Amino acid sequence: MKTYKVGGAVRDRLLGRAVADVDWVVVGATPEELIALGYKPVGRDFPVFLHPRTGEEHALARTERKIGRGHTGFSFDTAARVTLEDDLRRRDLTINAMAETEDGKLIDPHGGKRDLDTGVLRHVSPAFVEDPLRVLRVARFAARLGFTVAEETLALMRGISASGELGTLSPERIWSELERALGEQAPRRFVEVLRECGALAAVLPEIDCLFGVPQPERHHPEVDTGVHVLLALDQAARLSPDARVRFAVLVHDLGKGLTARDAWPRHVGHEDAGARMVETLCARLRAPRDFRELALLAARFHGHCHRAAELRPGTVVELIERTDALRRPERFELFLLACEADARGRAGRAERPYPQAGRLRLARDAAAAVAAADLVAAGVTGAALGDKLRQRRIAAVAAVLAPPS
Repeated sequence: MKTYKVGGAVRDRLLGRAVADVDWVVVGATPEELIALGYKPVGRDFPVFLHPRTGEEHALARTERKIGRGHTGFSFDTAARVTLEDDLRRRDLTINAMAETEDGKLIDPHGGKRDLDTGVLRHVSPAFVEDPLRVLRVARFAARLGFTVAEETLALMRGISASGELGTLSPERIWSELERALGEQAPRRFVEVLRECGALAAVLPEIDCLFGVPQPERHHPEVDTGVHVLLALDQAARLSPDARVRFAVLVHDLGKGLTARDAWPRHVGHEDAGARMVETLCARLRAPRDFRELALLAARFHGHCHRAAELRPGTVVELIERTDALRRPERFELFLLACEADARGRAGRAERPYPQAGRLRLARDAAAAVAAADLVAAGVTGAALGDKLRQRRIAAVAAVLAPPS
């Protein structure tokens, strides 16, 4: 029995990146033999075992076969003993198909080290096409590492996209890759790579259709809505590591994809239309509730936030109420970050200040400082209590936002 460190742990060590989890492949053993040695079996799809001392995952070397449209299964040949080379050959990318012996010797049959050094994402074998999820994985690795995709790999990805196989992926698998990609260093690369191979139209058609849709040049020097979304996503990545903020920015302008061509470049009412599209997209991908809620706020109210200096105190209080900023101040902060990313995500405006966020924070704090206790003590109840409280909050907001005399 021989044990090899494999996959991401080897790749990240060679890149000089922190290694979070270490995976091992075991060659020359059966599940029964590992159990006899004290390994604890886990996982249902293929035999994975936890080391009795370190708790690290050890998987038996395996080969891969397609068992149905859009599905991948694993086979085990315990008679012929699947080799390490067999196991590495089934992996998606050369940079993930390297192994190390227990004494640190690199085993690299597919040139993964060369591709790491040159910054290229390249498939290992033609079996790449057997799992359509690999299209999204390649795009995610591009977002993580900033690598380019080899032309021959891009050709396979285009073939998968054209085949309709992406339509067989479950919402959970798509969302998992999207969420992870949004948390990477350059999330815009995920969108760019998917668009380049034709996959964006299959998995996120609401985003794909934004490219080529013009906006007023006065507000958007970049003009193209899709380009704006990518620029805003850059700013979201710069402002916050939170994937919820980045998702909200990704989908904040979906409504512009519905504007009739004869109305271009204006997009009247795109906020409400976009919010409805966000609801549909999140339902389709089964996005978590906190992602959906923040995305809806950004879609509906980013315009209000940008016009904060023009809003009357009553409208500001209404915005605070509709965003539930008093009860959920942390989410309100994420909303402000998403709006700031939108404002900065325009050609030549990445460094512009965004005083609107500070103005709305002042207003929220002033409104939050107005307590209902004295009104209740004075006997005010029911609808009258809500009216009086709102009037006082409007007055408090007007006071803090009033220009100095």
